[in-house]
Amino acid sequence: MLVIIAKMNLLFFALTSADCPNYNNPFFSFPHWWKYLSIHKDPLGRCAPVFNFPGDTWAVGLAVLDILLRLAGIAAVISIIIAGIGYITAAGSSDKITASRKRIINSLLGLAVVLVAAAVVSFIGNRLG
Repeated sequence: MLVIIAKMNLLFFALTSADCPNYNNPFFSFPHWWKYLSIHKDPLGRCAPVFNFPGDTWAVGLAVLDILLRLAGIAAVISIIIAGIGYITAAGSSDKITASRKRIINSLLGLAVVLVAAAVVSFIGNRLG
């Protein structure tokens, strides 16, 4: 019985002693600009990112680049959907079918580049921060 109570106390203190819960929740899967910065409590007890001017500009730049890459990925997916609709509504026109196929291929290549770039930025940002 004492073991169970001790484990419950450890679980309770582990859950309540988190510094800043729900601080890094993304907005529509977009990261915050402070994603790669350290986060501490200010004197009022609120969570705030710690930004040191010359050293942390790279971390903020990588977070902004991560946001832009996610926007580019969304644009590539929308382009694939539009090209697919164009392919479906081509009605046998070989020019429209060829143009739609080319747009789908180019959009898929762009999406692949965005995914690789986002992985590289995330890797560098996690090593930096």
